[in-house]
Amino acid sequence: MTLQELLRPYRAAFASRFLQMLQYRTAALAGFGTQCWWGGIKVMVLAAFYGNAAADELPMTLAHAITYTWLAQGLLALLPWASDPEVAQAVRSGSVAYDRLRPVDAYGLWFVRSAGWIAARVLPRLALMLAFAGVALPLLGWGEWGWQPPAGIAAAAGFGLSALMALLLSVSMVMLLNVAAAAALNERGINAIAVPLVVVLSGNLLPLALLPDGWQTALLLQPLAGLMDIPMRLYMAKFTGWQALGGIALQAFWIAVLIVLGRLAMRRTMRRLEVQGG
Repeated sequence: MTLQELLRPYRAAFASRFLQMLQYRTAALAGFGTQCWWGGIKVMVLAAFYGNAAADELPMTLAHAITYTWLAQGLLALLPWASDPEVAQAVRSGSVAYDRLRPVDAYGLWFVRSAGWIAARVLPRLALMLAFAGVALPLLGWGEWGWQPPAGIAAAAGFGLSALMALLLSVSMVMLLNVAAAAALNERGINAIAVPLVVVLSGNLLPLALLPDGWQTALLLQPLAGLMDIPMRLYMAKFTGWQALGGIALQAFWIAVLIVLGRLAMRRTMRRLEVQGG
């Protein structure tokens, strides 16, 4: 069997879930509206903070912090703060047993499904946020409160690669939540724990660079930084050259580690899984 034939069911599963999620246009518009509202509040808070602080003592300019905020709002759906609802539903109904009987790798199947679920939610909202904060605000004369372009071609390319790695990193974390939901037969507990950790440590609530200097090394090395903070630093050219390669390599390292852990956990869970429903 050729590699193309081996990958065909996974490509089909990704495309099917991706196209299914793209149908929820109202949800995308509602999410975009909510993210614009909170983005505006965060921008005003940052403006007040910068207005009462010495600019030369801060690690990024107000323009960079505002761009960080809008980009983080556009990528909000990328955050792995909940297990895949399709997996959770399968666990509750008992149909998860079918995934054990399919002639494909169950971990790989769940992985590509979750990737399609996340990607289809992120892309429309990111495009709408770019149109609003990157195009509409400057056209209305409010460019200083808008989404600034990347620092250069190299920064844009580095951000694109890092954003792809962030998607894979997010899916590898969602897979751990999926396995935990399957083991517990309910996803609510693990999701409640994941939300505050992901929002704070990814840099979504506040750029990690604005947190205390003594925390910076630990904050950068922990896996959640690869979801938003590392891509943002590449976008703003805070990481260049070997630093940029190191940031992307760190993302790749955590992807590999989390996939290995996820596979081990899933194998153990599937052996002990008690199927309910019917």
